[in-house]
Amino acid sequence: MTLIDDRETLLDADLQSLRQRSARQKTVLMTRPEHFTVSYRINPWMEPANPTDTSVALRQWQSLYDTYLRLGFHVELIDPLAGLPDMVYAANGGFVLDGIAYGALFHYPERGPEGPAYMDWFSSRGFRVVEPVSVNEGEGDFLLVGETIFAGTGFRSDAASHAELRRIFDREVVTLNLVDPSFYHLDTAFAVLDDKGGPASVAYLPKAFDDASRALLERRFPDAILATDADASVLGLNSFSDGQNVVIASRAETFARDLESRGYTPHGVDLSELLLGGGGVKCCTLELRW
Repeated sequence: MTLIDDRETLLDADLQSLRQRSARQKTVLMTRPEHFTVSYRINPWMEPANPTDTSVALRQWQSLYDTYLRLGFHVELIDPLAGLPDMVYAANGGFVLDGIAYGALFHYPERGPEGPAYMDWFSSRGFRVVEPVSVNEGEGDFLLVGETIFAGTGFRSDAASHAELRRIFDREVVTLNLVDPSFYHLDTAFAVLDDKGGPASVAYLPKAFDDASRALLERRFPDAILATDADASVLGLNSFSDGQNVVIASRAETFARDLESRGYTPHGVDLSELLLGGGGVKCCTLELRW
């Protein structure tokens, strides 16, 4: 066998290894959208003049919930509170790692009461709760890849919260600057496909980040999936993965094909009603890590 043949064999082996995915048990927190509506505007997706249908939002959310159960996830629920229509977007309720729950402190007063509600729930379940000093919107802007927390800023979470993360969790925290207001949380433009980490463990939308952050992502994840504008426009990257199964927006068709080509199994869910509030699959999903 020639040297070239040897290299081709190694590349084939690497590709086969890449496609051998394994699902890991996930525990998540969700909130039923019993009070969902769009009555104010705090992101470009929201338009109070456009009608919303709470019953449709409930049916679509139930489909996401049922998908998680079918995939073997353990799903915890927090009671929705009247007057908090965005509480369905549970990812913003905090960041939970190593049995510690770092609470949320919301940028907009309309969502302010959600922070204490989620912290009360965390405390009741035995998590050690750390009350925030800096504005942050939880797992909407903080995503764990391997041992590193990637932290978004630019529209909602203050960069000062990244220092809090380092102090609380004693992990590397990498700041990513968001520049497109349509992608105002990190989880709308950056998806963790394999939380074990690695050069191909994420997907992201390059135009959502400033030049320095984009260069950093290129270095850290040279084999990442790059999202199309069409998929980003339906919050296709706002997805949740167990390392093999990736739950995504059903209309993110190119993303689904890209996932399949990497050995993942995509599961499309229609959350078009909740998209009217600027949220998707990941927005409705807060991972609990003990």
